[in-house]
Amino acid sequence: MLIALIAFPLAMGLVMLLFGRALLCRLLLPLTAIGHSALTAGIAWQIAQGATPRALDGMLAPDALGVLFLSLASILFLIVSFYAVSYLREEERIGIHTNILLDHGQFTNQPERRFAAFLCFFLASMSLVTITPHMGVQWVSIEATTLSSAPLIYFHRHKSSLEATWKYLIICSVGIALALLGNILLSVAFYSPTVQPDEGFDQVSWFIAHAGSADPTWLKAAFVFLLAGYGTKMGLAPLHNWLPDAHSQAPSLVSALLSGALLNCAMLGLLRGHQIMQAAHLGEVSSQMLIFLGVVSLVTAAIFIVGQGHYKRLLAYSSVEHMGILAIGIGVGGVACQGAMLHAVVHSFTKCLLFLLSGNILARYHTYSSYDVRGLRWTMPITGALWTAGFFAIAGSPPFGLFVSEMLILKGILAKGSIALAVAYLVLLAIIFVGLSVACLRMVQGNRPLDMPKTPKEPWLSVLPPMVLALTVLALGLYIPEPLWNFLLRAQALIG
Repeated sequence: MLIALIAFPLAMGLVMLLFGRALLCRLLLPLTAIGHSALTAGIAWQIAQGATPRALDGMLAPDALGVLFLSLASILFLIVSFYAVSYLREEERIGIHTNILLDHGQFTNQPERRFAAFLCFFLASMSLVTITPHMGVQWVSIEATTLSSAPLIYFHRHKSSLEATWKYLIICSVGIALALLGNILLSVAFYSPTVQPDEGFDQVSWFIAHAGSADPTWLKAAFVFLLAGYGTKMGLAPLHNWLPDAHSQAPSLVSALLSGALLNCAMLGLLRGHQIMQAAHLGEVSSQMLIFLGVVSLVTAAIFIVGQGHYKRLLAYSSVEHMGILAIGIGVGGVACQGAMLHAVVHSFTKCLLFLLSGNILARYHTYSSYDVRGLRWTMPITGALWTAGFFAIAGSPPFGLFVSEMLILKGILAKGSIALAVAYLVLLAIIFVGLSVACLRMVQGNRPLDMPKTPKEPWLSVLPPMVLALTVLALGLYIPEPLWNFLLRAQALIG
């Protein structure tokens, strides 16, 4: 089952790349997502029952933390795959690079074929990130997520999308090189001529078991490079520079996966290093680093969200904010760490919701400017209502799930006695709330453009997936199912 989790989307991607026509790609993409979700559900059930699935001599051996992020990636891909059917159909209708006229007068679907195929490759690489306990394999798979997602950002072949793609590749490649150095230093920290690693590939468990014998100086140096490397891919400031451009130029469904799933995969690589630091009784060092970068990320997001006129860049900086919140929650530990696990779940759903809605808005208004988008409640009533709900959700307002997770993190900060951190946390969240509200509510209110009908038809595949996400985020604010909470507690226990 673990091998199939990677092999299945890879095989389907190859089929689309080699033989896929537009209609076939739109059919196979949701089928791939359904099959992957079924496999993920089976693995999650085994983990919940206390089993430890393994394959390839332990190279594939997920734990509760990895399966949590695997489940998020799989669920989001499932939802996005149905949205993609409507999105690609609209792209074909308006003629944005889905068909290329050949010399002999026939048409081919190469861009759409490549787009669907690389979506599947992206899913396979994210799956490998989450189910391997080997630091080297995880490093390779995180780099694979970069290579498989870069063509998705460049889908529209615009000058700005090309610039964003190169920035994404260069900055993330530099970051992943730093993470490689962190892995090397990690091996140096544990090197001993008298202690040899066990047979197999379960490096994380071996490092945790022998953390007491590691050289603390080398271990601290290793975590610094892991934090810089994976923090770059995660979008922590000041290492976030690729994120606003990539999210703003990528197709909206790709932005949804980048923000909702990819950032979690990078965070998992960082959490593996934090696990080892905790086991070596150096958790206070790694926690302080995480808290510091978390606060820097909140400050950066507050600066760039206020007055931001590009609504997709607004959402991108919101991702920087929430990665900062996650870093603070993990660094504080205890109840705050439990809140961080819940925050990771709800943020993924909420940000996916908003990016999918931004795709609907862009298709209707043909502009990225929040100043030019007016009267959503009249021109796109369903999208406008969901956009408003999504704004309140991402801003941490009750009764949505992010309010619960942010309050848990605040409770953990206060329990630790960090009053200054709690005050900074609340002040920065308040500033960000104001910045988000000005832009988002301005788009919903106002008079509709005169050239747009008052109540146009909204394709059901473009509004049903966001509606499912909105209801999920609302439900998690009102009630957290006991099985989900127990799973979150098991994931939190792994990182202290």
